Amino acid sequence: MDETKPSKSARKRAYLALQKLGEELIMLRETDLATVPLDEDLLEAVHEARRMKKHGALRRQKQYIGKLMGRLDDPEPIRQALERLRRK
Repeated sequence: MDETKPSKSARKRAYLALQKLGEELIMLRETDLATVPLDEDLLEAVHEARRMKKHGALRRQKQYIGKLMGRLDDPEPIRQALERLRRK
């Protein structure tokens, strides 16, 4: 096995962790969301998810948010901002 490439299971765990972060963003109050450093596409996807009522559509939107988060160079600033909000 190539040591430089993470296993499929490791990649899936990382993706699901990012998707879970995205779900936390959806649940934030608007004032708290404004303190999190999000790019325009990700912010729009979060706002869109908040408007969705149907379970299937919301599930797909959460997956899309996870995909957008996976494209970020470094999701750590988002993690740190959410951690600060949790400690409030």
